[in-house]
Amino acid sequence: MSAGMVIIGGGQAGGWAAKTLRDQGYNGSISIIADEPWDFYERPPLSKAALLQSDAPLARLFSEETQRALHLRWYRPVRAEQILPEQKQLLLNNGETLPYDKLLIATGSRPRWPDSAWQAHPRVMALRNWQDAQALKQALNQCRRLAVVGGGWIGLEIAASARSKGIDVTLFERQALLCQRSVNPQVSQALWQLHQQQGVDLQCDCGEIQLSDAAGYPQLTSAKTATQAFDLVVVGIGIELNLELAAQAGLAIDHGIVINGQGQTSDPAIFAAGDVARHPELGISLQSWAFAQNQAQVAAKAMLDATTADYQEIPWLWSDQYHCNIQILGLPAEGDTIHRPTASGGLWFTLDNQQRLQQLVAINDARTIKLAKRWIAAERVLDPAQLADSTFSLMTLR
Repeated sequence: MSAGMVIIGGGQAGGWAAKTLRDQGYNGSISIIADEPWDFYERPPLSKAALLQSDAPLARLFSEETQRALHLRWYRPVRAEQILPEQKQLLLNNGETLPYDKLLIATGSRPRWPDSAWQAHPRVMALRNWQDAQALKQALNQCRRLAVVGGGWIGLEIAASARSKGIDVTLFERQALLCQRSVNPQVSQALWQLHQQQGVDLQCDCGEIQLSDAAGYPQLTSAKTATQAFDLVVVGIGIELNLELAAQAGLAIDHGIVINGQGQTSDPAIFAAGDVARHPELGISLQSWAFAQNQAQVAAKAMLDATTADYQEIPWLWSDQYHCNIQILGLPAEGDTIHRPTASGGLWFTLDNQQRLQQLVAINDARTIKLAKRWIAAERVLDPAQLADSTFSLMTLR
């Protein structure tokens, strides 16, 4: 009897891998190892709808009917303790040993903390899963003064949600600019203006931030600010990849689990997908909704057929803040940035020295993002004057 497919991880990458295996006609056993008790669900709503709606449901990837039709063997809440590559077996923390024909590692990531004292404080929180979101929503309902530590996407989304609830928000960012690693300085400035207009007290370039306690309430002190007390602190300073299983199994690791275009690791029977997988072309871990879904689908197909086409999609992520849908296509790069104001937001194009698009940031303009995907795929040479001219129709550049 075949050992079947085993997926470690019950998140978005694991869910889409399981569904893709069935969609491709695989009728064997699919086992899911998950450390959460819930079905596959989306994480982006956790910092938005899950905090703002009193009865927000779990944003499931699939309907109950669709998920039942997948005929999965769930092991939850259970953790994988060790991979035994030579025996093609997985050891679980409940004492079971699970054999596999092919194994997919989709273990994702966990929040990074400044140190253990932050993690231990009862009024300091992070947001990563559904349980975190439920606890944070309850805490925000009793909060008047919130500190957000970290000016990346998760920090900005939490700040926006808190302001929408009328909470006073102070945001601390060690670096000089918001989202400094993922967008150019012009976009960082636009984000700063957006949050300032909404009443967020932005403390950028504040250096190290110190946590202390006053009668059970957290206090923060930075190089720029005096000690301030808050009802609640939310930490959003990045993530740590869950690489322990892969490292123990002897898989190649370099800024994530090293994979080829099909999601295959240095062990031909083991694949990786989602946050924990290093992007096959860019050589970095790419934490995005699109990568978690689409790269996992490619990996699942390759688990069944070694001739599957490689994953080659352009990096793309999005963020909802206040009235703005912010979409980022491509990666930040050195080069000229052209700003094109629009009635509903704005566009920022970064070109290389051959006038080809490297990154587009669009606020409330999904249509241009779709068009720009074609430009990047075709390596189209663009005219900076046309991009900057708001009277020129970009749709003529199809």
